[in-house]
Amino acid sequence: MLIRDAHPDDLAAFAPIFRAVVEDGETYAYPEGLENDEIGALWFEQEPGRTVVAVHDDGSLLGSAKMGPNRPGRGAHVATASFMVGTAARGKGVGRALGEEMLRWAREQGYAAVQFNAVVETNTAAVRLWQDLGFEVLTTVPAAFESRRHGRVGLHVMHRPL
Repeated sequence: MLIRDAHPDDLAAFAPIFRAVVEDGETYAYPEGLENDEIGALWFEQEPGRTVVAVHDDGSLLGSAKMGPNRPGRGAHVATASFMVGTAARGKGVGRALGEEMLRWAREQGYAAVQFNAVVETNTAAVRLWQDLGFEVLTTVPAAFESRRHGRVGLHVMHRPL
């Protein structure tokens, strides 16, 4: 697996992953039914942010991460990131590799910490992964996410100093 900076021509391969994750209704509050250009506008970061893709040895796109400052101005010293992994690639280390790359990049860019603003509490695989990578749950906003399977569930705010 190779993790590299995303290129505009990756959008066609990433868009089906984005749609499947959003339509599943368990991890992201993005609207459903977006066109490719709308997905690109939401996911492909401009500087100082970065978007990367994880690519299999056969060239297929496995997942993606976007990262950058959590807030502008006086909050720009704290990074944030979002991750999506295709269904067939889950449980194979893609999310961990993307997370490790994000942490490496954030350190290299001089961020003081990384904060995730909205990790769905029922997304236990992601919560476990982020805890394994040194994040802690600071608080949980109750009933802030409308899960397709569980109804209203909490959103964790997670943090890791760098």
